[in-house]
Amino acid sequence: MLTTSFTKRRAIVVAVLLLLLLPGLATSLPTGIGGQQPNGADTIDDVAKEGCLCHNGAPANEVQIILDDVPYAWTAGETYELKLHIIGGPDAGGQYSAGFSMRVSSGTLSGIGADNWQGDLQSLTHTSASAAESDRMWELTWVAPAEGEGTIAFWITGNSVNGDGGLGNQIEDMWNQLTFALTEGDEDSLARGTRTVFAGDGNVSPPEPTSLGTDLHHMGAKLRAHWLGLLGFGAVILCIVFAGLMLRYSFSTSYEGRSNQLRLRYKLMRRGDQ
Repeated sequence: MLTTSFTKRRAIVVAVLLLLLLPGLATSLPTGIGGQQPNGADTIDDVAKEGCLCHNGAPANEVQIILDDVPYAWTAGETYELKLHIIGGPDAGGQYSAGFSMRVSSGTLSGIGADNWQGDLQSLTHTSASAAESDRMWELTWVAPAEGEGTIAFWITGNSVNGDGGLGNQIEDMWNQLTFALTEGDEDSLARGTRTVFAGDGNVSPPEPTSLGTDLHHMGAKLRAHWLGLLGFGAVILCIVFAGLMLRYSFSTSYEGRSNQLRLRYKLMRRGDQ
């Protein structure tokens, strides 16, 4: 009886531990995310459109979603190379750093370090390898559709995470969402080129320097060049001072300390007797 009771207790403890771990395992998707996803008792219809609610219930403006090289308008069949940056949020740590889910209403998406979600060419997400990169940046490609599609909508949800795989304190994980639309271009709009669009409060801080200075003994050739330059500058100053002294004390007629021979020569030159 004692053995049976101990076995039942151990089974209950194991079951409770599994239940505690399952939410973290379910919400941690470093291999990519998109489309419809469960979120507790609710369902996210599309992560790119509704947000990464599994990591946090609301977007955070501390996270900047930045997309570079976005055209002001699109041309049918044109290929556009875009760069997606996620800045801010918790410091990159652990195995994973950030991820994204992107959707367009028309055209096709692809990218480096990114995959189409379940083969949907209008949906794109990070890969496990790119989620582990600390730079939180992706190079994306969007191929515009044929003529007549009109206005095309873009949705991008990006998260910045602490790298614990969703098993720890998810309050530290943050996300934000960028949405915009492009119209089919005419001559004037196409001539405007490209731009950068972003979501967030715009307070992008540069990274702290890893070193506050360099030891002079490790500057090598640059330090030697510095001292050579100072020596050259000093030599020029000495030449100027020497030339000034020569002019002042060797050739000036007002100096009383010169030899009688020089004084006689100046006197003869003034009289015109050579």
